[in-house]
Amino acid sequence: MALKALRKLRTLGAPATPTGPAAAVPRAADGDVLLETVGLTKSYAGADGELPVLAGIDLKIRAGEIVALLGKSGSGKSTLLRCMAGLIPASSGTVSYRGEPLTGANPGTAMVFQTFALLPWLTVQQNVELGLEARGVPAEERARAAVQAIDLIGLDGFESAYPKELSGGMRQRVGFARALVVEPDVLMMDEPFSALDVLTAENLRGELMELWESGQFPTRAVVLVTHNIEEAVLMADRIVVLGSRPYGTIRETVEVGLDRPRDRDAPAFQELIDRVYRIMTGRAKETRLSGAGAGAGAGAGAPLRAETVESAESADQDKRTVAGTPLPAATVDGLSGLAEMVAHRGGRCDLADLADELGLDVDDMLPQVDALDLLGFARVSGDDLVLTEAGTAFAEADVQTSKPLFAHAATEVPLVKLITNSLLQRPEAAVRAGFFRDLLAHHFTSEQVERQLETATDWGRYAELYAYDADRQEYRLDEGASFRT
Repeated sequence: MALKALRKLRTLGAPATPTGPAAAVPRAADGDVLLETVGLTKSYAGADGELPVLAGIDLKIRAGEIVALLGKSGSGKSTLLRCMAGLIPASSGTVSYRGEPLTGANPGTAMVFQTFALLPWLTVQQNVELGLEARGVPAEERARAAVQAIDLIGLDGFESAYPKELSGGMRQRVGFARALVVEPDVLMMDEPFSALDVLTAENLRGELMELWESGQFPTRAVVLVTHNIEEAVLMADRIVVLGSRPYGTIRETVEVGLDRPRDRDAPAFQELIDRVYRIMTGRAKETRLSGAGAGAGAGAGAPLRAETVESAESADQDKRTVAGTPLPAATVDGLSGLAEMVAHRGGRCDLADLADELGLDVDDMLPQVDALDLLGFARVSGDDLVLTEAGTAFAEADVQTSKPLFAHAATEVPLVKLITNSLLQRPEAAVRAGFFRDLLAHHFTSEQVERQLETATDWGRYAELYAYDADRQEYRLDEGASFRT
């Protein structure tokens, strides 16, 4: 359907928007540099000074390629995308479009967001026309172009519908039509499929790749932000893996080099997923901070922690450690379930094989893997997840036995330790959640703060280290706790 609509769009002779970038600058040949960042840094003001998000980013986007920016939450991939689009200014360094440094919004890009970002009081056609209207395109011309873009992405017949009448997949199609109708040099996509159900996302991905491969896609390059390894390998020609410690940097760039359409079951595809996973997690390349695991080079019996952090004497010491070791978004049930699965497989299993058995992507399990790693219950060796002695005991214990084992490990996790030690300073008093929010806000976004506190609350309650009153938003020491630091 998408290719048929594209041929219709071209045979009708729909004009490119005359005031858009396509008219201002000749279409680039494959390989031409469209976007470039040099020494790009971005920081935000915080209570303790500047909070760095990106540092020293050197990146080129060339015509004819799809580039995926891949990384965990907090790696700065969406910030980098917005800097390249000119939506936010760089703190230092430069962003250039066709060799000209940006001083505002990038005239050669269009954006597709995760949350659709449609105006609910406008029809589908009116939403698609917005960009053309902003560029001063006459009403008749923009109406014709909008209708043909709507046809292109498979929503013909819905021109007069309002967003509330559409499914999530249809609303995202409107977002694509609105971006493509201005025929940008570079289409920028910020996790555009993550809010969709699996089947809808797969269908939309497939149609977009079909259009791209047709050679007539109305844009010269695509930059995709994703946290999904398989999605990056499936769509991109080049994968830029971002790391986040202590701020966003390019950890490595991977040339995909696979023919399209790509077969998920092909050995080369799976090998590339494994390779990108190792780069993304840094298991074989770096020693993580306190509470984290040694890399693949550790011996079979090596302990998970490569560095032991001395017990904090005060909340201030704990606070400094928290900044370097964010909590993964993993529940106790989730990490326990993964530990039990590995234990049933002899205490060691290939992560990709396990994900395949469960019908998951490898990256779906990353929070649980990181949690076991952080707690000292497992380590990653090559492509395998290996339980430690403590992890094996935890996985095989009954509920009552597992609690003290978990509590002992959790009190070495910086945020849980911070909360526990803060309560121990005044055993009879409560501590407001806002106190910890303020401390974390110096280092993380508000969304990251809430996720980490939710995880710390879940872990501390299970370990019976502390209780939490949601109405009062207060923490107190658990009266029945048998374990204390």
